[in-house]
Amino acid sequence: MLKRLLIALPIIAILGAVLVLWLFWWGGGAATAQTIVVEEGATLRSLCPGLERKQLVPGSCTTYRGMARLFGSKDPIQAGEFEVPAGTGGAKLLDLLQHGQPVSRLVTIPEGTPSVLVQEKLAATQYLTGPAPLPAEGTVLPNSYSYQRGEARAAVAARMEAAMSKAIRELWPRRKGGCPVNSAQEAVTLASIVEKETGKASERRTVAGVYCNRLRIGMKLDADPTVIYPVTRGKPLGRRILRSELDADNGYNTYRRAGLPLGPIANPGRASIAAVLDPEPHQFVYFVADGTGGHVFARTLAEHNANVTKWRAIRRSRGEL
Repeated sequence: MLKRLLIALPIIAILGAVLVLWLFWWGGGAATAQTIVVEEGATLRSLCPGLERKQLVPGSCTTYRGMARLFGSKDPIQAGEFEVPAGTGGAKLLDLLQHGQPVSRLVTIPEGTPSVLVQEKLAATQYLTGPAPLPAEGTVLPNSYSYQRGEARAAVAARMEAAMSKAIRELWPRRKGGCPVNSAQEAVTLASIVEKETGKASERRTVAGVYCNRLRIGMKLDADPTVIYPVTRGKPLGRRILRSELDADNGYNTYRRAGLPLGPIANPGRASIAAVLDPEPHQFVYFVADGTGGHVFARTLAEHNANVTKWRAIRRSRGEL
């Protein structure tokens, strides 16, 4: 009897070990996919009760943590949001929490967005936390930015600003010298006007060339978006510009003074900054809408006036005048 017991004990131990391994590798797993959110600094011990309630771990938390210590990695749990597929075993769950890719969400800032709308976009973005800062105008690089659930809005804004700083560091040394801007900040300011004046990528360098030519000869920029900016902080005006607004001398109105406004009037995209640093070489100093979403350019005031007459005829035909 003793001999049989001595033979059976190792077999029982092996079978027990096999059972534990089976439970760790294939046991657990909810019948449906689950989403779990791991806070910064969380451990398997603190997270486990929630996993148990969701039926994601085999057995009890005590059993699962013991199996994780014996058979799992010693790496820490990551913070973030994780999608756990249905039927995920205990070992795969642990690997997901330690080494998997957290769910990534995107917030998109279109080119030419003013900072007040960047702030509003961040404030309205689901799953971010904390207050939304108001970035300085022209310091955010328009793009799509990934974020994780529970991340601070200020952290996402900081990444947007870091991206703009990086873009400027890359672009400013490559300037061609075709535009009389004396600093990267001046380039961003002019790029914000270019961004607001045309939505056509093919026109950016041409429009930039017009404004660079005006700066070079001391001609006023006469850019409507610079008149609107002090009124709405870059938001759409929604009406025609008033004579009082055209006459306002506030540091931004380029109808009142030659040269650049006090600062950017929006957050320009990389392409508009590049256009200012390498504008199209031409002799145009005027442009007006052509009715198709683009513009027609002119060298002389007489040419420009003829183009304006055509544009007004188009607007009358549309019932806009």
